[in-house]
Amino acid sequence: MSGRLSMIRLWMWLLAAVWATPAFAHPAPFSYLEVRLSTSAIEGTLVLHDFDVAHELNAAPETLLDPATLQRHASAITAFVLERLRMNADGRELTWEIAAIRAAPERTAVEIAYRVPLRATVGHLTIRAALFPYDPNHQTFVNVYEEGQLKHQEVLGGAHTTCEYYTGGRQGAFAVFKAFTAAGIHHIAIGPDHILFIVGLLLLGGSVLRLLGIVSAFTIGHSITLSLAALNIVAPPARIIEPAIALSIVYVGADNLLATKGARDVRALIALFFGLVHGFGFASVLREIGLPARALGISLFSFNLGVEIGQAVLVVIVASLLALVRMRSPVVAKHVVTAASVIVTLAGTYWFVQRIW
Repeated sequence: MSGRLSMIRLWMWLLAAVWATPAFAHPAPFSYLEVRLSTSAIEGTLVLHDFDVAHELNAAPETLLDPATLQRHASAITAFVLERLRMNADGRELTWEIAAIRAAPERTAVEIAYRVPLRATVGHLTIRAALFPYDPNHQTFVNVYEEGQLKHQEVLGGAHTTCEYYTGGRQGAFAVFKAFTAAGIHHIAIGPDHILFIVGLLLLGGSVLRLLGIVSAFTIGHSITLSLAALNIVAPPARIIEPAIALSIVYVGADNLLATKGARDVRALIALFFGLVHGFGFASVLREIGLPARALGISLFSFNLGVEIGQAVLVVIVASLLALVRMRSPVVAKHVVTAASVIVTLAGTYWFVQRIW
């Protein structure tokens, strides 16, 4: 992480040096956002190249370097900045206060000082910036300071327009816990392949302790590989993992169909083994969300907890329905298990073929 920050700083320094030199066309398609967090407010500056601002105002860039002319455009500048640069703290949209707009001739830029009053200490800050959408090359460099120290740097531009930052202290840790627990639950809820795998494991029934043991074995397996992949220790490509997940579903469905009465129940071992495969699939979600560097342990734990909660809910629903059917008619229950196992096998086969080709 420190190496990445150093590289971003170097690029920002080089680009700032370019920005400070005269140019003939559009020399620096980027903006610079400084965010300073305190317990009572967010304060900072937004620096915009005069070329970009002039394009928005249909004005000549050099005229914006005159303080009097710039002030006449202050309301228009404020309007488009407030519309295209938004901040959200712990789910609440924040209201900006533009403190000053001044010309920065030495950088051929317009500098905007802002302040955002806070009702409570921020735990999770979201910044969305699409300042000049007409220019696909435009980038916004974001520096986040906490207690006067630079804590986070990120470049927004193109399709990447959102910056997520979790603060230090209890508020930030709690925000990480909430966000990643919810993400784990959500991923189970929207993942038909993971759902079918777990359902396939539960179809043959068993005691509550037996079913909990099976799901816990799956959790242990995916927790190991999820952590390894999320920390970039082991990261096999998706073209291998996704078909392997589909094959695990085929195996579980076929194993149910071939199971004989009185045979040893090895579903916990199957769940543990294939949990290792599914964990790599879960890791892709974490990469999309982005792991907060200062709260890696909390984010990994809470995501796994969310997955476990989602699985537990699924176990309760499926096990209860199967128990109800078995209680009413063992014969019907057997047909249900057979039909469901066939569906699991066919779905896994379809996903395997789809993901290979």
